[in-house]
Amino acid sequence: MAYKGKHTILGIHITDRLKEAIEVQKQLTAFGKQIKTRLGLHEVGDDVAGLNGILLLEMVGPDSGVEQLMANLNAVPGVEVKRMEFDHA
Repeated sequence: MAYKGKHTILGIHITDRLKEAIEVQKQLTAFGKQIKTRLGLHEVGDDVAGLNGILLLEMVGPDSGVEQLMANLNAVPGVEVKRMEFDHA
């Protein structure tokens, strides 16, 4: 059976993971019941991980929660959130 509804994906760009990680994680924990899938991407080197990072989140549940999470994350300096939606008939 095909999935009906929509898939909401949030792309989160973090410019300094060392400074922003605690607040970002706090927000992700608060909205954890709406996060179905989480994928983290960042550069790695021989001696240290890169400061920039990208998180991809597959969201479920009410749009109000997704919008609140986006607002909370966008309020963190150095964090930018973009939203993608894919509709299924």
